[in-house]
Amino acid sequence: MISRYSNRLRLARIALFGAAVLLCATGYLDARDDWTVLENCRFISNPADDGDSFHVSAGAKEYIFRLYLADAPETDEMNPVRIAEQAKYFAISAPQVIEVGQAAKEFTREKLSQPFTVLTRWKGAMGRSKMERFYAFVRTKDGDLSEQLVRNGLARNYGFRAAPPESKNARVEVEKLQQFEAQAKQEKIGAWGINAGRLNVRAPSTVVFAVFTAGEKPRPGSTPAIYSSASASATPTPMSSAGEAKKSHAKEKTPLGKIDINTATEKELTTVPGIGHVTAARIIAARPFHSADDLKRVSGIGDKKYMLIRPYFQ
Repeated sequence: MISRYSNRLRLARIALFGAAVLLCATGYLDARDDWTVLENCRFISNPADDGDSFHVSAGAKEYIFRLYLADAPETDEMNPVRIAEQAKYFAISAPQVIEVGQAAKEFTREKLSQPFTVLTRWKGAMGRSKMERFYAFVRTKDGDLSEQLVRNGLARNYGFRAAPPESKNARVEVEKLQQFEAQAKQEKIGAWGINAGRLNVRAPSTVVFAVFTAGEKPRPGSTPAIYSSASASATPTPMSSAGEAKKSHAKEKTPLGKIDINTATEKELTTVPGIGHVTAARIIAARPFHSADDLKRVSGIGDKKYMLIRPYFQ
């Protein structure tokens, strides 16, 4: 009896293994969870391209990628329901949606005119093309493309969410994009300023972004090179940490023990030595705190950084 049971158990395990292999072969079981980094990518002009979805060549292969976390307006009248939704979101007319969509398309084409990096997990993104489309983060010389579109009012913080390779939580990136969207809306640029003739007014870029070395796949705990751009046309400047750009002046501007951890703005937080835009966004996302001692529970703040920044908070 025991022998017969063992044989049945063995056969069941073989059957399950075979089913798993079949699912992988047919594409129903996604085993590609690691990030793939495609460097020196080139933009391929295609009539179907828009602000958040475009054709790309990487080596000898062609792909279609769709940006995470950003939704640029439509560029034609093919999807009236979506146009109506976007018009309501930006408080503009349907024809203006298409006008903003065309501006976003041109913005993306300009940003991708030089080689760029694509980071993807090969997650499928539905589209009208017969070619398969994949979600991705795209890094240009000026920073993350989704962030640039939202910051310039040419896209909304909307769509499929994912944490970028250098972050553990998608919420951090969402919070950052929400702040960028609020800034664009306040400054009345892009879609937010089309009625004031400010569709093509550009915001200065203060995006901090990460770039991995050639052929490298991000691994848990790995530390990418960090770059910061001071303007939309500036060349990235290497930095050893996201906060060092402000470090030389922060001690003069930030009195010790004066910052309220629960009310400080991102700008105020980044005046503290060791706190860059990414860490500031994580602090804001983790609120409320009982006291500044709770900074230890913020992702990316270890004992050494905590000892550095704690004296600046109440």
